[in-house]
Amino acid sequence: MANFKNGRMAEDIKREMTALLRELKDPRIDPMLTIVRADLSGDMSYCKIYVSSFMGIDKAKQSVKGLESGSGFIRRELFRRLKMRKSPELKFIADDSIAHSAEINKKLSEM
Repeated sequence: MANFKNGRMAEDIKREMTALLRELKDPRIDPMLTIVRADLSGDMSYCKIYVSSFMGIDKAKQSVKGLESGSGFIRRELFRRLKMRKSPELKFIADDSIAHSAEINKKLSEM
């Protein structure tokens, strides 16, 4: 039962993080940034959020720095919007899965 709740909460965090990205005003955060995945720990105290950018991995790493500087605001907003008992500590990780999938799609198109 706890695993189902954990997965549902991770999806809720992913959905709310996508909405929060559009509200953040930090110039380091890429407007084409997407949330790939949110991994929530079993006790719901830590959450790894994987982000990817259409502009490449360098832009995603720069956006991670902007997200880390605003992590206090993001935690507070997640706590308020999801009505959680406690807000998880957020760790943002740059991911290049979008660029990788675009490269695979290009290779498949060439075949």
